[in-house]
Amino acid sequence: MLLAVNIGNTNTVLGVFRRDELVWQWRLSTQVERTADEVAVLFAGLLEQEGLSFSREITGVVVSSVVPTMTQALRDMTDRYFNFPAVVVEPGTKTGLPILVDNPREVGADRIVNALAASTRYGCPCIAIDFGTATTFDAVSAKGEFVGGVISPGVQVSNASLSSATARLPQVELHPPRSVIGRNTVESIQSGLIFGTAGEVDELIHRLKAELGESTVVVATGGLAPVVIPHCKGIDHHDPWLTLEGLRLVFERNVGPALDEHSPAAGSSSDDD
Repeated sequence: MLLAVNIGNTNTVLGVFRRDELVWQWRLSTQVERTADEVAVLFAGLLEQEGLSFSREITGVVVSSVVPTMTQALRDMTDRYFNFPAVVVEPGTKTGLPILVDNPREVGADRIVNALAASTRYGCPCIAIDFGTATTFDAVSAKGEFVGGVISPGVQVSNASLSSATARLPQVELHPPRSVIGRNTVESIQSGLIFGTAGEVDELIHRLKAELGESTVVVATGGLAPVVIPHCKGIDHHDPWLTLEGLRLVFERNVGPALDEHSPAAGSSSDDD
């Protein structure tokens, strides 16, 4: 089985695939100081809850990460506990997705993985919107090329920034208020954060479609997506585990399908382009 791990600045999402089926998934807070051994203990505990053996049943590991210290911890954990290398999404990793931007190396691994999964599952052209620490919009052309996107502050980042930069405004629960017109300070902030973000999303979708084409499919993912997308008009699909699906695709394009039991072939690189 394949262990797929996406490490973001705020959350770490992991899932286990049996062939092409995502059978278990978890969302954890990202703790950048965790060592390889601590990560192993944490992951083993989660797998054990589902009756899985950390040491016997995981035959492949694939990682996307925007946190360098955690990337190294995952590499070390895989080498130490599984005796095969992790597939890490980085420059040089095969994705089959042409990256047509000024500097492909600066594009976050999670953005590439989201774009790959969205274009494979829903077709092209498409936009993958990830509601996380940042809200990212990743555009794939009708020819299946990653052509760039948009990055804006995430809802929770805006919430925290508003509170920290003012003397009297609190952080609020990310829950829609009774109406757009807030009747108190908390509701006014909630309106701005949630309805304001939804309006921003719809406007950016409109502008992106003007460049990509009106047939563009829009897919939303990320931990904060359920907070915002009920108030958006332009989102076609909500796919909460889109990034994990993209990681599975990357693994298969670099190694092949994860085996059902440990084998020397698991984790080895393919010579095919």
